[in-house]
Amino acid sequence: MKAAAAASSVLLLRGRCGCVSLRRAPFPASAPFFRAVRVPEPPLWPALRPPACQFSANSKNVFSALVSKVKHMNNKYERFLERTFPRFYKLYSTFFKGFRIFFLEVKEIRRIKENMYHKKIQFHQLPYREMERLRQFRRDVIKAIPVGILSLPPFANYLVLLLMYLFPRQLLIRHFWTPEQQAEFLNTYHNIRKEAYPEVLAGLQHLSHTLDDPHLRKQMLDLCKKVQEGSHPDINELKAVRTLFVGHPFGIQRLRVQQVKVLSRVLFLTPRLPSFFLRSRLQSHVLELYHLDHAMLKLGVRELTDEEVQMACYIRGLNSVHLSPSACRLWLDQWLALSCSLKGAETSLLAHGMVLLSTNFTPSSMG
Repeated sequence: MKAAAAASSVLLLRGRCGCVSLRRAPFPASAPFFRAVRVPEPPLWPALRPPACQFSANSKNVFSALVSKVKHMNNKYERFLERTFPRFYKLYSTFFKGFRIFFLEVKEIRRIKENMYHKKIQFHQLPYREMERLRQFRRDVIKAIPVGILSLPPFANYLVLLLMYLFPRQLLIRHFWTPEQQAEFLNTYHNIRKEAYPEVLAGLQHLSHTLDDPHLRKQMLDLCKKVQEGSHPDINELKAVRTLFVGHPFGIQRLRVQQVKVLSRVLFLTPRLPSFFLRSRLQSHVLELYHLDHAMLKLGVRELTDEEVQMACYIRGLNSVHLSPSACRLWLDQWLALSCSLKGAETSLLAHGMVLLSTNFTPSSMG
């Protein structure tokens, strides 16, 4: 009886193709031993199921080959442009290089912001280079916002591209300037800023006549006259009058509105704002320079690259485009000697010092 049940549990069927298939008959409840020793059936069509790792390796190889092919074609296209249209190729390479640099900078800014959030630190507690990156990135974003707004309407991006080509100084940020454009545009911006220097000196001279202390009044008038006559002042002459820049009449909150507007032009800030916002913006930007100076002193001027030194001098009022890195370091040492000796309430002297220390500077004037 048991042998018959075991024999009837498997039925062998042969088809035309010669394949063999097994059909199981229902197991009786009295056959647990047969169920336990039964060999499991292999999965159907195992040859059609390639390993996952093999598929992944093939995908990576195909993707790598595709990337290599695209790079090769792009290099051939760039060589064609360089030979056939050299001027266009220069703009093309500058544009794409600027995009790459800007993308990397966005990633770096994100990293700095996350670091500030997790460590709960403020802007003025950052190292110099990170602080300077945040400062410059903020200005770049402010400049790029109008371009982004103009690009919002349908098909307006074509007009924006044309405007960016025709007016690169006004619409493009520094990443998309060629080296020649960078030197030209920085000179242009400094010439615009330099137009305000005589007005700053004239305003200082006018306010100096209102001083009650005759000794301090004479020191300020002599300092203004010295700069107006083409001489470079000594750093000790500025330190001697530092107390005048805390309150009346040279403190930022006590300056005349016209003087605040002129100083705003020196720091590349728009003067077309209400007086309250003008004073607030001027104060925040000067404090930003003050914190940058302390971070730079901690790092050391000798640790900065030539490009970093020249840009540091430029944002502090000196046209460093045509100055050597050694001359820029000489001036920057003098600037830090003034800035890092001041208190936070005396930062108005820094805004005026941008004019006093840069108007007549030459390497020979430092002795």
